[in-house]
Amino acid sequence: MGELIQFLAFILALVFTLTIHEASHALAAYYLGDPTAKLAGRMTLNPIKHLDPIGSVIFLLTRTIGWGKPVPVNPANFKHPVRDNALTALAGPMSNFVLAFAVALPWKYLGGVMPEFLTLFFVMTFHVSIYLGIFNLFPFPPLDGSKIIGLIVPQRWHRQYAEYLHNGVKYFVAIILIDAFILGDLIGFSIFGYVMTYLHDLIAMVLLLGT
Repeated sequence: MGELIQFLAFILALVFTLTIHEASHALAAYYLGDPTAKLAGRMTLNPIKHLDPIGSVIFLLTRTIGWGKPVPVNPANFKHPVRDNALTALAGPMSNFVLAFAVALPWKYLGGVMPEFLTLFFVMTFHVSIYLGIFNLFPFPPLDGSKIIGLIVPQRWHRQYAEYLHNGVKYFVAIILIDAFILGDLIGFSIFGYVMTYLHDLIAMVLLLGT
């Protein structure tokens, strides 16, 4: 297929994957007792509600790292705030791995008879889902991993942890851009890209073996 068709399939896969990721956060929060995301209109499969301009552009530029618009969550509504906030955060990456497994099935067993573009879309969705799931498990705000680690942060450090969640986004974006576009020229590869590719290949192999 031409490059334009492949790029279109990638864009559709990215929008689809980000939508499932963010809607899963909203759904998990709602069932754990927090209706904030639902009231904000985020418990939906409408992609416009979920796309983050910065995270989407970075994914388009790097093809491996990015994120959606953070889902609003009020931990005070949870019965177990720390645990349930972490579970809500974990729902996004886990939905990506489930989605990757789901699209691997028709790709693997029906790829020879499906329309070529649909097969390409499934392939793109498989890889984008894995990359998005892995990347969002890193413990840096605004990524989901930064909330998941709240499970192991001692109570006496919660104030510093809250400040980290609030102020860490701008520094993380700067680190990502430096890693992707400056370190790549200086040392010949992106550190994040190297780690992401290694983990992606490992998880992709496991998922495909599981089908």
